[in-house]
Amino acid sequence: MSLAAKKELGQHFLVDRNLLEVIGQLAGLGPDDVVLEIGPGRGILTRYLAERVAHVHAVELDRSLEPALRDIARTTLRFEDALALDPATLSPPPRKLVANLPYNIATPLVVESLETMPTLASWCVMVQREVGDRFFASPGTKAYGAVSVLVQLAGERTGFHRVSREVFRPRPNVDSALVAFRRIAAAQPRGVKRVIEAAFSHRRKTLANALALAGVCGRAEAQAALEQLGLDPGVRAEELAPPVFVALAARLG
Repeated sequence: MSLAAKKELGQHFLVDRNLLEVIGQLAGLGPDDVVLEIGPGRGILTRYLAERVAHVHAVELDRSLEPALRDIARTTLRFEDALALDPATLSPPPRKLVANLPYNIATPLVVESLETMPTLASWCVMVQREVGDRFFASPGTKAYGAVSVLVQLAGERTGFHRVSREVFRPRPNVDSALVAFRRIAAAQPRGVKRVIEAAFSHRRKTLANALALAGVCGRAEAQAALEQLGLDPGVRAEELAPPVFVALAARLG
């Protein structure tokens, strides 16, 4: 079986072992940890993790990589789509997500894991640099969006490390970064999440117009809620700090 990277799966295999110690430090690995790794690839990080923690759940979509991954100590290997993973089937339950995430699923996986994997207490993930910037972008910046709000309401960044393109094979055409954060709150309820996503669905529109266009509420209702919060009814979503969206959702019922 071929162990070549598959472009359609967003695979860029980690090949530089020096980066493993950086990952270990940012992840704060301990001997009692149970770790979830998404996209183990050829297993360089999997083996590093398995030597330092109690158990690793390695979830890989590409079955052609099985020869490189089988028989790793203290590791449960599963071949399935990580986005469809049922967390209830992971035993023992993971407390940390540590992974070189496939580029094409990194953002939805991190956002969904906040909600679907409540046992996770921390994340240390390799992602495209622009994705890493987006997670903890500040209001008013180009990178700030719905993902920023959802991640920041649930997590607090504990580390950030720029990563050279040369540590991967094949070499990607984008910059990467390691982003580490810890959980500070549960994920937001579906209703709040809907308001947040709708708010940024039409970035050139005012927040009230964006909510109305997304069908969350009427424009006048949104403007009234904003005024009740002491905000300009013509404000745009990217101007507001994450907690304001929770308060706005509460006003909108």
